[in-house]
Amino acid sequence: MGYPRPLRPKERDLLESVLPNDRPGYRRYRERIASLLVIGDGRRGSGDLILGISGDVPDRSSPLAPVIAYGMVEATTDTFSITVREETGNQINVEIVSGRGGEVDDHFEEKRRWTYSTWLPGSPSPACGTPIREVHVDEALTLAFSPAERRIWVHDVATGIVHLIPITNFHNELMRRKGKRDPESARRPQMLWDQLHESSDAELRDAFVAYNGLKHRVEVRPPSQPTPQTGLGHWLRRWVPGGRR
Repeated sequence: MGYPRPLRPKERDLLESVLPNDRPGYRRYRERIASLLVIGDGRRGSGDLILGISGDVPDRSSPLAPVIAYGMVEATTDTFSITVREETGNQINVEIVSGRGGEVDDHFEEKRRWTYSTWLPGSPSPACGTPIREVHVDEALTLAFSPAERRIWVHDVATGIVHLIPITNFHNELMRRKGKRDPESARRPQMLWDQLHESSDAELRDAFVAYNGLKHRVEVRPPSQPTPQTGLGHWLRRWVPGGRR
């Protein structure tokens, strides 16, 4: 099939499965994708597609944009991974990859679907149902660690988006917070999972804030400051018997 072309119904169905309509951040991408065409193949093989406006030239040279949605569909004869990346330059890179290679069939017998896009704080992993370690970054952001899958993500309550976090860069920032300069540790980010129980919530939070400062993914809100106590009521509380501090 030549380009540009519309998304096939099955392609659209799978993409929408990782873009829940009840979350504003994903709803925007869902609506945006509905207005775009497939304008070419990406750089990562079969199933890697670039969505854009008719007449646009597919951008295959810029660095890959961060992932904003990921999930899997398990069928009786195959598995399909679905990835949606952040929009850059009016183009969205998506991947619908068959475990067997080749294009996704228009019809298959489905067993189950799951996506990180539906995760909420307090819930187990959508992929395997195992417990999650949670660290609250601020009032809106929750950092999640899934040792069973060796994945990290952050949930933003303002948008509903679940951002997957690359392990290597996060691990490097965690090592800096701990004052560890061992080059061997930096080359082995999977050590994070062996030593996760040794890291405090504060260390994990600070490592994420430092990582986010370098690779901006979400808006970290500063802690709210207490309202200054002023006025006559405050004066009386300070000076009436038993009220002075």
